Amino acid sequence: MAESGKGAVVAALIGNLLVAVTKCIAAFVTGSSAMLSEAVHSLVDTGNEVLLLHGMRRSRKTPDSRHPIGYGRELYFWSFIVALLLFALGAGVSIYEGIVHIRDPEPIVSPTVSYVVLGLSMLFEGGSWIVAARGFAASKGDLGWWAAVRASKNPPQFMVLLEDSAAIIGIGFALVGTWAAVQFDEPRFDGAASIAIGLLLAAVSIVLARESKGLLIGERGDAVLDEAARRIACDTPGLIGVNDVITVQLAPDQVLVMLSVEFDDALTTAAIEQAVDRLEKRLRGERPEVHLLFVKPQTPRLFAEARHRFLERKAAPAEPRPAAPPPDPASP
Repeated sequence: MAESGKGAVVAALIGNLLVAVTKCIAAFVTGSSAMLSEAVHSLVDTGNEVLLLHGMRRSRKTPDSRHPIGYGRELYFWSFIVALLLFALGAGVSIYEGIVHIRDPEPIVSPTVSYVVLGLSMLFEGGSWIVAARGFAASKGDLGWWAAVRASKNPPQFMVLLEDSAAIIGIGFALVGTWAAVQFDEPRFDGAASIAIGLLLAAVSIVLARESKGLLIGERGDAVLDEAARRIACDTPGLIGVNDVITVQLAPDQVLVMLSVEFDDALTTAAIEQAVDRLEKRLRGERPEVHLLFVKPQTPRLFAEARHRFLERKAAPAEPRPAAPPPDPASP
């Protein structure tokens, strides 16, 4: 899953770089506002792919004393930054440029250049989109596309797919805006296309930010992993039952698993250690994404009491802090 995400990012980086250079030249030659917005869009996308690759590399760092559970969430952090950049730079610049072009319209020079460049851009972006779509389709299973985006734990995969989809739609907006500006001799259509591109990028960035934020805060692992952990624990000799299973996604291929289980009271300390070792080996064998496993021996009664205390603390209003005593006038 991680390798397919990296392949999609690399393909998108190459495609966006080629598109960005081509659009920048065309925007300079034609003076088209929509073409300039598309150039900014492609430049932002190119920078975004670099940040995603940086986040993927950083997430592979081994744990150390300062980060005992590793650096997996760096990928989610940089994915969130990518979403913010797409909104602030891609959408912001496009909308601003469109408004300026509507207020002070300038005719498009050499529209044929725009058509050729946009056609080439569609070709480059389409190739990148095919790579991203194939990788995402292979990982989504039986889920629908939107449901797979919501359930995905691998931001680079769906980020590249959504960015490339927005790029292709944006190229369509630019083509329509350029054609209308030339056909009706009204340059404001070009500015309107630029605003439409900006609004499209804003919508995509909001979706990306929402999905990345959930992973950055700490989403649970997939339900299949929860069921596997519970099943394997129940099948482990010496374990009587499972009270609760908590999973936290650290990276696309890294999950923290915490189990509250009840052991047979007749087991010795050594036997409990052996049972935990068997449980961990079998769970890691079936689910290699298990990065860390913590097992807490706990009877159902103690678990219920701890759960009740937790819910009470959560529901209770916060106690006001005591007011600070007034300063002593006699003190120096």
